Amino acid sequence: MKITSSEQKQVIINRYLSGESVNSISTETGIPRSTLYYWIDKHKKASTRNPNITLREFSANKRKIQHLSDIIEILQSSPCSAMAPLQERLTVIEEFSAKYHVHTLCEALKVSKGTYYNHILRNKRKNSMFNQKCAELKPIIQDIYDKNSQIFGPTKITPILRELGYSVSEKSVTRIMREMGLYSIRGAAKTMYKHYQKQQRTNILNQNFTADAPNLIWVSDVTQFNLNQKRFYICVIIDIFSRKVVSYHIAKKNSTQLVKTTFKKAYILRKPSDGLLFHTDNGSNYISNTFMNYLNDLGVVQSFSRVHIPYDNSVCESFFSTMKREELYRYKYSSVAEFMKSVEKYINFFNSERPHSTLKYKTPDKYEADFWLKQGFLTEE
Repeated sequence: MKITSSEQKQVIINRYLSGESVNSISTETGIPRSTLYYWIDKHKKASTRNPNITLREFSANKRKIQHLSDIIEILQSSPCSAMAPLQERLTVIEEFSAKYHVHTLCEALKVSKGTYYNHILRNKRKNSMFNQKCAELKPIIQDIYDKNSQIFGPTKITPILRELGYSVSEKSVTRIMREMGLYSIRGAAKTMYKHYQKQQRTNILNQNFTADAPNLIWVSDVTQFNLNQKRFYICVIIDIFSRKVVSYHIAKKNSTQLVKTTFKKAYILRKPSDGLLFHTDNGSNYISNTFMNYLNDLGVVQSFSRVHIPYDNSVCESFFSTMKREELYRYKYSSVAEFMKSVEKYINFFNSERPHSTLKYKTPDKYEADFWLKQGFLTEE
């Protein structure tokens, strides 16, 4: 059977669409199955490209699908359901109106459009009245705030305004003060003080590990050592001039008391003049108000390493590393007393017997003694 027209091809395709198999059609008509499959596939593609629907209908369906998608999205993202109290639904519609059409929002949350627009109109009136009230109260609030040294917040300013004859709630005063940027200095005082203290923690030493005489610059740090599953903390103070350990203390807690005790020992022994520079890291014990006030009363100037920069306090870091490698890691201590005796022995050795390359291979004690000899405070034996 020879097929010559598109009408004849369509008749064959319709037979297939009516339920006949490709094999039976091919047997009866003599048309190869591959040809039949080609026609059927071509017909399906043409049907997909050219559906039997007008452009207007297609656009309407597209809008309807988008509308329903928006309703589903609104209901999924809304903090309240369509059964929530009216005021909650009105608030949600107002918040979502920048993203969705108001009519869609009203339909999703079952609110009449008239009710919503009345809600908006009432809010505009209220906002206008509130703005007028704000304009009237702002200079009065500013005056009360300034006259009371910026100490009063809304809780105290509200009753003062009521005494002056203004009917106003604390919530409204809070909102007005927030708009004006007015806050009680009491609430911010501690934060400002801490910020100021932090600003004062500058690195004065700046890795300049030299001094012209003893007791001009001291550096300090704390290290941890584990003994029989217990932690011990060793604090040292080193004089930059001679690299001498002028004081040390051991405790079970890395506290302000540890560093304060260590400093007291050095201060009583060395009696430095006012203006001593004391450099440390930013450990909580060194920056505590108790310790900082203590040093300030003694006329001591504090310098601090930058955060996460161990090189800013490398003199102490180097000493601890040397002490651990040359002493603490070499022995297994059977008691706390033995450990403490070992620390004492090493520090005496470090000061009196161990030559230091920075000191032209003199010991710290010898380097200091030579200085005082030149100054005429010591005589050669």
